[in-house]
Amino acid sequence: MTDVKKVVALLPMKGNSERIPGKNLKNFAGKPLFHAVMQTLEDCELVSQIIINTDSKEIANSAINNFNKVKIHWRPKEICGDFVSMNKVIVHDLVNSEEEHFLQTHCTNPLLTVKTLNEAINTYFKNLEKKHDSLFSVNKWLTRLYWEDMKPVNHNPRELLRTQDLPPLFEENSNFYIFSKDAFKKANEKRIGLNPIMYPTPKMESVDVDFPEDFELAEFIYKKQKGI
Repeated sequence: MTDVKKVVALLPMKGNSERIPGKNLKNFAGKPLFHAVMQTLEDCELVSQIIINTDSKEIANSAINNFNKVKIHWRPKEICGDFVSMNKVIVHDLVNSEEEHFLQTHCTNPLLTVKTLNEAINTYFKNLEKKHDSLFSVNKWLTRLYWEDMKPVNHNPRELLRTQDLPPLFEENSNFYIFSKDAFKKANEKRIGLNPIMYPTPKMESVDVDFPEDFELAEFIYKKQKGI
């Protein structure tokens, strides 16, 4: 019997947030927002550890007191702030980790399920044998899109094909990224490698909490799913 291949989850969280003040700790269905995705990662059998990179003692204490797989990476001042690239935060995590394979996600993805994460992680490992080096989540769009100047992106307005017959477009949705240390390095320290796989996530799991209305929508769906 072969060993089950697992990943380490990276969950970066700063204390301050611009669009929704205190977002990571904001009450979401009775608990801090970040607890939703933390619980999913905690329950995911293919996640061996959850590294929280943070500058907030409140976030760190809340994580340590409520979850078991947690490891805290204290964020140094030089990579704190609203304009620091996420890739620089990931560099800090990888340098301080001995593991090889990682899944990076955000607390702003509270609707992700264990089933989706397990399937994505298994897909990543299976495709390493086919020379793919990373995987990232996307939204699949089958709809008529236009550029700002009204030029059509993926359709001919004179033909008016059914939307299901249009060539699909894919939107990076930041739900998760799966990669190795080696792929990250070869891609010039980027979480999407040189030969990635796009992984469409279910629409109901893909809400990204970026603005206040996203928070309300995600909380409404979450409560409905959990019967709260």
